[in-house]
Amino acid sequence: MKFAVCVTFKINPKYWNQFLELMMNNAMTSKIVEDGCLQFDVCRDDAHPYEVFLYEIYTSAEAFDLHLKSEHFLEFDAKVSDMIQEKTVKTFRWVS
Repeated sequence: MKFAVCVTFKINPKYWNQFLELMMNNAMTSKIVEDGCLQFDVCRDDAHPYEVFLYEIYTSAEAFDLHLKSEHFLEFDAKVSDMIQEKTVKTFRWVS
């Protein structure tokens, strides 16, 4: 059953460009190397210039768990941890 993940990051402005580059690389790598990653969108709202919204779709909750354990995600997470002011994660199971 498909599994959706929505993440909102608020980024320290001085790290904005560096964070965005790392995030885009993480998203691209996830889509290329993870069989269970069906979609990984990185979104912005001009009204909130230092905020990023992720919309991710996985084949299952287990596929998302594998993503969280992947080498590229762990490397990304370690590099950006000091750049993030706030992070919210919500997960959703597919209804239809």
